[in-house]
Amino acid sequence: MAVLMGSCVVTAAFLYVPGLSVVVGHRYVVATVHEYSGFALPVPLLLGLLSPDYRSDLRRMNRFSPVDRQWLRRSNRRLGLPVGKFNAGQKLNGALSVGAMGVLLGTGILMFDTHLVRLSLRTGATFVHDWSALALGLLLVGHVLKASRDREAGQGMKTGDVSLAWAKEHHPGWAAEFESAPEY
Repeated sequence: MAVLMGSCVVTAAFLYVPGLSVVVGHRYVVATVHEYSGFALPVPLLLGLLSPDYRSDLRRMNRFSPVDRQWLRRSNRRLGLPVGKFNAGQKLNGALSVGAMGVLLGTGILMFDTHLVRLSLRTGATFVHDWSALALGLLLVGHVLKASRDREAGQGMKTGDVSLAWAKEHHPGWAAEFESAPEY
């Protein structure tokens, strides 16, 4: 997922930013890599549905609890709330990211196959695609910066594992689930 998203972001920069576009002489190749990376982007999300753990995480991400609402209202979100596996910010990030990817895929299809709709709709699709890509890019940069400040969180995103001590500090509601679970 990260490789495909990174490919989309980098190739979009080379296609859109004039100073970068002159660095690569083969615009057609860059555009083709961008298109196929974009079309392939939903594949890891769909393949993940084969995993029970992934589906469990999706259910968690899809539910806002009273704790999540409190978390969003607080200025100091680290103290005193029994946050579950995903805090409200992570849930919003996931929803916005998947929504933006859907918009980008839909508008990308309209731009890719020029015979689907008339020119005015393709122009609108280009406008929506560009602004959605910018918004998703900013969300992605914020996500990476936030993750880079917490080494264990970044490692957890790569491996799926964090220490119980880290979970107790950052996601105490989730840590409590493990402490109350029977040993196997």
